[in-house]
Amino acid sequence: MFALIQRVTLFALVNIGVVIMLTTVSSLFGIAPYLSQSGLNLTSLAVFASVIGFVGAFISLFMSKKSAKWGMKVQVVDGQESREAAFVYQVVERIAGQQGIGMPEVGIYPSKEINAFATGWNKNNALVAVSQGLLDQMDNDEIEGVLAHEMAHVVNGDMVTLTLIQGIVNTFVVFFARVLAYAAQAALANRGNSDQGYGANHMGGGMYYLISMILEFAFGFLATMIVSWFSRWREYGADRGGAEFSSPAKMIKALEFLQKNKQMIDTRHRGYESLKISYPASMMTLFATHPPLEERIEALKKNFA
Repeated sequence: MFALIQRVTLFALVNIGVVIMLTTVSSLFGIAPYLSQSGLNLTSLAVFASVIGFVGAFISLFMSKKSAKWGMKVQVVDGQESREAAFVYQVVERIAGQQGIGMPEVGIYPSKEINAFATGWNKNNALVAVSQGLLDQMDNDEIEGVLAHEMAHVVNGDMVTLTLIQGIVNTFVVFFARVLAYAAQAALANRGNSDQGYGANHMGGGMYYLISMILEFAFGFLATMIVSWFSRWREYGADRGGAEFSSPAKMIKALEFLQKNKQMIDTRHRGYESLKISYPASMMTLFATHPPLEERIEALKKNFA
């Protein structure tokens, strides 16, 4: 259970951390246009929440390639390093050319897990990487199916779409956290020393900001369920795209291999699972970033029957 909690926490922490950092900086520098002597200005708060929410999401997006390379020790290749590197590079190059997008960076990361991921801030500036374990264990048809799936994420612009959804979610998190923090601070103040001026209008107090930060973290963690739902939904689209870019047989073969080797999926690098081709099912299905492999295989068979 600790491992499950750990992976969900890491998945949520990066984006929540950015949002909390931005709101903390704004508080320290007195950038709080939604606060007035008469209380909360909800219109100004909505604008403030939107800016913080979307800036936080897009900072995470623009950092995605660098953070993934650093966090997973990805070595970028150009196809000259080995026969397997050449095959991976050529498959990505072929699909990129067919779909009319810029050639992504291609990388291999040192892990025994069987997995791959795609990331980047737009389809013409992406990174597609595979684990060494995948190259060691899969045959060329299965590797091609995996790469086609990841390229479908790139072609579909899934990272940008996910970022927009994250920005909307962040906006609601910041907005409602501040509204409830205001209400809570006012209630606590009215029960305390209101004669000393520490009432609902004393918005410079640390209590308000402390409560709002706690609520932002709590709401952000719960909002991860919404983002995870979209992540699960987009996997079906990437599977269909992978089948079109390679073949249905290769895509199904790749997923069936993963199904048979679940113990080798994501044995390291918890927190990056939303980027990858697969992740083993867990009890915390609301936070799962991928549908069960069985359901994905069945969906492909129905779509390409």
